[in-house]
Amino acid sequence: MREGLRQSMAWLHTWSGLLVCWVLLLIFMGGTSAYYRDEITLWMKPELHASAAATASLPPAAIAAHTVAALQERAPRATAWYIGLPNGRNPVVQASWTLPPKKGMSMAERRAAFRKQNVTLDPASGLEVPQARDTRGGEFLYRMHFDLYYMSAIWGRWIVGICAMFMLVAIISGVITHKRIFKDFFTFRPKKGQRSWLDAHNATAVLALPFHLMITYTGIVTLMFMYMEAPTKAIYKGDQQAMFAEVFPDNERVKPARVAAPLADLGPMLAQAQAAWGQPVARIVVSQPNDANATVQLVRPAGRQLSNVEPSMTFNGVTGALISSTGEPSGVSSMRRAFYGLHLAHFADTLLRALFFLCGLAGCAMVATGALLWGVKERQKYAKVVAQGGRVGFGARLVDALNIGAIAGLPIAFGVYFWSNRLLPLALENRAAMEANCFFMAWGAALLLAQVRPSRAMWRFQLIVGALLLAGVPLLNVLTTNTHLGATLFGPAGLRAVAAFDLVTFALGALLGYAAWWLKRKEQKAVGKRAEPAPSSTLVQKEAA
Repeated sequence: MREGLRQSMAWLHTWSGLLVCWVLLLIFMGGTSAYYRDEITLWMKPELHASAAATASLPPAAIAAHTVAALQERAPRATAWYIGLPNGRNPVVQASWTLPPKKGMSMAERRAAFRKQNVTLDPASGLEVPQARDTRGGEFLYRMHFDLYYMSAIWGRWIVGICAMFMLVAIISGVITHKRIFKDFFTFRPKKGQRSWLDAHNATAVLALPFHLMITYTGIVTLMFMYMEAPTKAIYKGDQQAMFAEVFPDNERVKPARVAAPLADLGPMLAQAQAAWGQPVARIVVSQPNDANATVQLVRPAGRQLSNVEPSMTFNGVTGALISSTGEPSGVSSMRRAFYGLHLAHFADTLLRALFFLCGLAGCAMVATGALLWGVKERQKYAKVVAQGGRVGFGARLVDALNIGAIAGLPIAFGVYFWSNRLLPLALENRAAMEANCFFMAWGAALLLAQVRPSRAMWRFQLIVGALLLAGVPLLNVLTTNTHLGATLFGPAGLRAVAAFDLVTFALGALLGYAAWWLKRKEQKAVGKRAEPAPSSTLVQKEAA
């Protein structure tokens, strides 16, 4: 019988999801955590907790003056200064700068140099936060979900983009092939083996289906200029800078006059911007500081709009006169930035950000249950072979091992990353890179152990290790800082993010612990059933009578 469209989509859904599901799980976990990357970074930098606990609000002009003085001392010849002012999610000043690139520097050397051109300042004093540990915090998890690691960012983004395309195909084909997708969303049949895993997969997929479609599609769109170079090559002869200048004219770079001139006081500019917007400035960008062509761009938060464009006002850096005021752009720029803003969710308030986080967890569960469902189906095919003393096929065994190493192993990697932040020596050279190495070494160990013995015992072992690491994060915080859960839960508003991080990691650890307990209980029941003696024929006849 000829297959219809729905039946023909089944194999496409299965294989487009299975082939990349383990990399997708890493991407989903990293991207989900990135919704709280500022809070994660704050937890991983306990030296900033004292600044977060300060309740006194300082005038933006004083903070800007302190920061400019610090940058004048550190980078007077920079091509640009970037100043992130304190807000509800970040209690300190994050300042960075760019220097003219040296001839012969590779892209990797430029990135490494830029990472060293950052400074964290106390907003009250303008001094660098003392002994702030070297860590990338939540930024590592955010960058990892689209750059990966240990490879060129270009290669990483191509791999992530291909996985995202597979994910998009899997979602669309899954909707087509499942004729009762919404009806089955309200159906869950526990203790039914393959049927239970299918119900769980359907529920987690349909629960956040709009989110899954949105986050996958917008993730591809954000890097569309890298994936689709043909229009740039055809229309702009490969000159990407010319294309950006035309499509995004607000990103035009300021050229230096190479004539020295003092920078104007930022205080009046901040006051003018705040009066116009009715809210404080979020970021300051000083282009070509100490130059006659210097400009000062004041940026406010994007607010509740979908676009990631943040309205700004640009001033002459020497005279302090207003040059231009920009808001939401139009045309192609506006559409692209709306997609970009949807993906990053900068517009989300506290409640909506939590909802995005839960949808991200649902996405992780969808990918995990899909991989487990394939493994359950394959093991059922080999049930008779195993009963007769045979072995499971190589493909099924490999998938089982990868499932253990990814689903149970990735929480271990996240836990080790947080524990390494507090246990590695503060004076360790390249400490931030070592934290990242600990993440991947832990994940690699979990994958290797799973390959050696992909069994239920290995499932339980890795789930228990992940549970102990994540649930132990609040205890680790108690032992290494004074800003532990008891002091932060009902303490200053700036430290509630630390308490929330402790509570979330404990809840995730408890969930892993429950999964390990459930597996143990299921195995004990299976052993008990096998140990029961078979009823004799006489007993069967009596019971029947």
